[in-house]
Amino acid sequence: MTDEVKQEVPVEQAAPQGPDLNLNDLAALKSIIEVASQRGAFKAAELESVGKVFNKLNTFLESVAKKEA
Repeated sequence: MTDEVKQEVPVEQAAPQGPDLNLNDLAALKSIIEVASQRGAFKAAELESVGKVFNKLNTFLESVAKKEA
């Protein structure tokens, strides 16, 4: 009986990929917030926090656009 030596072949694992989020996605999110607010999707008590997030997103997108120009 022969003894077989088993060699473990390392299995290449794909590196975990981060979320696929880009500037086009953020611009689309800005548009979604605009449409949702126009359609009355947010309660009055939510408007302040929605507005703050929208303003931060808008400022970010504008600053990136200036850097790319």
